[in-house]
Amino acid sequence: MKKIAIGTIIVVVIAGIAFVIYGSSRKKQEGFKTVEVAKNNITEKALAIGRLEPRQEVQVKSKISGIVLTLHVDIGDDVNIGDPLITISPNPTPLEFTEAKRQLELAQVDFDNARSIYSRYKELYDKRLVSQQEFDGNKAQYDQSVLQLQLAQEKFDLLQKGVTADGKNQNTILSPTKGTVLEKLVNEGDPVVPLTSYQAGTALLTLAPMTDLIFKGTVDEIDVGKLIEGMPVDLKIGALPNEKLSGRLSKISPKAKRQDNTTLFDLEVEIGQAGTKDLRAGYSANAEIIINRKDSVLVIPERLVTFIGDTSRVEIQDSLGKVNFKDIQVGLSDGMNIEVKEGLALGEKVVERPPKEIE
Repeated sequence: MKKIAIGTIIVVVIAGIAFVIYGSSRKKQEGFKTVEVAKNNITEKALAIGRLEPRQEVQVKSKISGIVLTLHVDIGDDVNIGDPLITISPNPTPLEFTEAKRQLELAQVDFDNARSIYSRYKELYDKRLVSQQEFDGNKAQYDQSVLQLQLAQEKFDLLQKGVTADGKNQNTILSPTKGTVLEKLVNEGDPVVPLTSYQAGTALLTLAPMTDLIFKGTVDEIDVGKLIEGMPVDLKIGALPNEKLSGRLSKISPKAKRQDNTTLFDLEVEIGQAGTKDLRAGYSANAEIIINRKDSVLVIPERLVTFIGDTSRVEIQDSLGKVNFKDIQVGLSDGMNIEVKEGLALGEKVVERPPKEIE
């Protein structure tokens, strides 16, 4: 009898615990909180991901072949137009050197011969034994031989020393623009292939004016249809989280590209306000392009709105605590909050259901 009583007590206790747990769970499932309709600013934005780059970037190359003899600048140096950058020591092949030397010797022979003939013709012309036309023709041949000898001599000097006979230094490369040295692509002792009409040549340095940086990035095809050149842009630099930059959308590519199974469009943003710190080329950045903005409008969290076809509805709690569905008209959204055009008043309470638990 005693065992039966103990068993009955155990069953009653278990049933009571189960009832408490079930009741608590049910209460939790039926419980909710409310959010008041408030006034706030709301901005619709499109996000572009990219980095800062110079508007104009110049690669410096050499017009003569050889070996890098001296580097006059280093990465980060500021240069002006005409400043020396690199001196190249000519390093011709034996065949090139021999050919240039032979051409110089042949030009010298032709010059000596033309000079002798010209001297005789001049004597005959002074004695009125040849016509003016014959003398002028011979003088033209002599002048041509002078130029050919000068050309052969300059070619030989450049190939051998990099300096012409008149002292012009052709083996020192001068800066073609004003800017900052971004990359040093060769070191002293490296070979250099010249830039010609049939080969690209060795890139030596990269220069760019760091005072004219722009943002280059990509935007998803979902947003590109909403964009117009001239829209204001807020830039956020990953390396400078406290810096605020602003600009304007200056270019949108007319052609899409595929990247990681996503359709993207290239765009550019001109930086208007650069903040207080120096910017560097290559900084990763996000561009928030402001598509539309409304100030002091009624807003609620977008998660509270249920969309059924063209209808938008929320749950509201009246003064008696009763919950009912109510259709509303919504407007601008920023992904977190949404504008309420009609259907709700300031301070009205919208029901927020608790998230459903996974059983």
